[in-house]
Amino acid sequence: MSAPVRVLVHGASGRMGQTLLRLARERDDLQVVGAVSGSAPKQRVVEGVPHFGGRELAGAPAFDVAIDFSLPQGFDAILALCERRGAALVSGTTGLSEAQCSALDAAAARIPVVWASNFSLGVAVLEDLVRRAAALLPGWDCDIVESHHTRKLDAPSGTALTLGEAAAGQGAHPRYVSLRAGDIVGEHLVQFTGTGERVELVHRAGNRDIFAAGALHVAGRLAGRAPQRYAVADLLAPESDAPR
Repeated sequence: MSAPVRVLVHGASGRMGQTLLRLARERDDLQVVGAVSGSAPKQRVVEGVPHFGGRELAGAPAFDVAIDFSLPQGFDAILALCERRGAALVSGTTGLSEAQCSALDAAAARIPVVWASNFSLGVAVLEDLVRRAAALLPGWDCDIVESHHTRKLDAPSGTALTLGEAAAGQGAHPRYVSLRAGDIVGEHLVQFTGTGERVELVHRAGNRDIFAAGALHVAGRLAGRAPQRYAVADLLAPESDAPR
């Protein structure tokens, strides 16, 4: 049995960071070697995991991959640390500037990186299916309906825009509808409509754990890969099983 992949969680005090720490404890193939929060932690070791403040990032232990769900102001430091250490980076931090996005692309020449607005494995499959459908159904109308809880302010959602980009890349012209109701975690419907028929592709999220679980899955598959920028869909299967 191979040694577990060593993971550094960056943004550990946030909701996603806490979920990552909880779900990682259930996996034998991953070992969280450190957790980093913006401010100095009140407790240095929690359930066997050392905790660090953002200013102590340079002192983090050796790791194979960092999972970053923090804020734009903390992104530069974790990207630089991964480059110095030759470690992989999985990031879901939103609101990055153009300069930060360019730095991420540049880093991909030296380390393996993944940035995604949604780490659900099902959404990664949906994106691939949307791309295929748009290519096979030229001239059909394309509509994307996304539904979320009432506290979500941005519309369309980042995931809806990503799905739209997948369709547009194959010549479709997506239109968007956003619904905010109750406590819906997230639903995305992509509809292709022709004359007398339509195709519907849909993903429904039942809980928020799927996003953290997907990020952990990606981290386990990303560590040790060749430097480049990967999509979540590239890491659904083990490297030995990936299409050539």
